[in-house]
Amino acid sequence: MTVARAQAVVIGASAGAVQALSHILPQLPASYPLPVLVVVHVPAAPSGLVALFSAKCAIRVREPEDKEPIVPGTVYFAPPSYHMLVESDRSIALSMDEPVLFSRPSIDILFESAADSYGAGLVGVVLTGANEDGAAGAAMVAAAGGTVLVQDPQHAFATAMPRAARERCPAAQTLPLNTIADYLVRLGAI
Repeated sequence: MTVARAQAVVIGASAGAVQALSHILPQLPASYPLPVLVVVHVPAAPSGLVALFSAKCAIRVREPEDKEPIVPGTVYFAPPSYHMLVESDRSIALSMDEPVLFSRPSIDILFESAADSYGAGLVGVVLTGANEDGAAGAAMVAAAGGTVLVQDPQHAFATAMPRAARERCPAAQTLPLNTIADYLVRLGAI
């Protein structure tokens, strides 16, 4: 995929997510032309991620409502206890279906539904985490012609998730956090 075709970014993270995302999301300018959908494994209680990242980021940060149209220049955090999916009309669907790999929200569900909707226009990013959620989704993004970036496990707080993603998705590019941030910023400059 050439970066000129990028239409959306999906990011998945678990253990160590706040630190990893703090290296990436604040780098995105307010004028960032792509939507960014993020799943972080969080407890059922209110997560505080939107408030935390709204204070750090120039780009708009929010939790979506069910059936909300996806718009550029916005970071969407999956609400606690809800799977976040991308519908074929590029709106957000929230679901309380069963957890996947003990997680709701599930990274795989976001990545797979976004791959169906955006195809080659999707960039999937798998960050630090302590399980295998995101590996199957990364493979789906690659199979749809999208680009997959994986945090270098050597520098991840928890290595299981990026390692699993690399194993399931050999086409993934393994990059340090700062390089991932630079890559995403460059997508917005095209």
